Amino acid sequence: MLFRDALEPFIHRSPITVMVRGTLENLLRPENLDALFEETADQQYTRKILFSSLVDLMGLVVCKVRPSMRAAYLAHREPVGGTLKCVYEKLNHVEPGIASAMVRRLYGEAAAVVDALDGKRPDWDAEYNVRILDGNRLTGTEHRLTELRYTKQAAMPGQSLVVLDPARDLVCEVIPCEDAHAQERSLLDPVIALVQKDDLWIADRNFCTAKFLFSIATKLGYFVIRHHGGSFGWTAVDERRRIGRVATGTVYEQTIQAEYEGKPWKLRRVTVVLDEATKDGETEIHVLTNLPPEKVDACTVAEWYRKRWTLEGVFQDLTVSLRCEINTLGYPKAALFGFCTALVAFNALSVVKAALRSEHGATKVEEEVSDHLLAAEVAAVHEGMDIAVPDRVWVEFQTLTPKALAQTLKQLARRVDLDRFRKHKRGPKKPRPKRKSGSGCTHIATARLLNARKAKAKTP
Repeated sequence: MLFRDALEPFIHRSPITVMVRGTLENLLRPENLDALFEETADQQYTRKILFSSLVDLMGLVVCKVRPSMRAAYLAHREPVGGTLKCVYEKLNHVEPGIASAMVRRLYGEAAAVVDALDGKRPDWDAEYNVRILDGNRLTGTEHRLTELRYTKQAAMPGQSLVVLDPARDLVCEVIPCEDAHAQERSLLDPVIALVQKDDLWIADRNFCTAKFLFSIATKLGYFVIRHHGGSFGWTAVDERRRIGRVATGTVYEQTIQAEYEGKPWKLRRVTVVLDEATKDGETEIHVLTNLPPEKVDACTVAEWYRKRWTLEGVFQDLTVSLRCEINTLGYPKAALFGFCTALVAFNALSVVKAALRSEHGATKVEEEVSDHLLAAEVAAVHEGMDIAVPDRVWVEFQTLTPKALAQTLKQLARRVDLDRFRKHKRGPKKPRPKRKSGSGCTHIATARLLNARKAKAKTP
């Protein structure tokens, strides 16, 4: 590595930051991003500010290196080539299709690196291309827009359907929507267009529609989707029978028949009778699948459905470890672009974790390494490294092939001390005691309560 000398102090002190920055440099090559913009843009065009410059600025915000777009611009305004007003004008008009294409294109490049690392997670069946689907609504923004200043209601700038490749731990698709009140089912047509042979789609009951399920089956794909009772009519072919147990309850299965566009379909209906009711009081969960029973038994179906929460973990990382919801961006297009940029940053972090799995073992990394601490390390070290390391050093990362980048990341992964990023698992939560109101006062002195505890402890 020709860049070894310039980066050696940071490789010694924080190899994780070098790995993440190098991966982002490789994925976010400016010429590729600008070419993507020209190919995908419908109405937008380039005048002064390049699309790649906008991605660079937003990347600093979503990675928590800078607190806002304004702060990112002031720190890097020379290479941007335009005023702050021009930056916001371009940001507020980024077409959702461009942001979606960016996530899709860079997923392919990130997946190639993960495969070269042999860094897939081992807990998924290699026979199927597993895809987990879920929706995400962006939280309310500040009321900066004129139209928002006269309402107390939360201003929600948009939502997305997100598709996760759990074997590689990469987000592979996003369907952005500017209307936060739109029903998630109304966004399923673009998802249906993504289905390929031998895909296995896992989703919650909100996506249980006849059109979605049977479109997957028509394309020779498979699904494990929770049954929504009112989604379509069905009849039982046989009685449900007990199959076995999983961690959360007893598993039963029966065959049902439904009809779509005049064609009968037979499905497996897997039921988990829960040991403990859900927070909504439900004692049973029903899952529909067309997986062949001779290959995948009902208990495995139940376990695979339960692991759909992997995507919920991604949303938590996007919110806590990264900054996917920027409350100062009120325009829907800008907010959705920020969310998609956070997805790209998450994928870069996942590539780095794949390198760690390759060198330190999948079990150790998955069970012990904290994504939050990894992201915090990058945010803390990035600025100093940006000052100390010339830009020309990072150009070499941009030219690496997936195989060469994988080899470089593996070398750097050997230098990582995983104990610095160990998860701190808390014990079981104590039941919350019933609180009593004070006698006229709205506050209390903590020191007096502690002194009372000490006095009580000394009392024989």
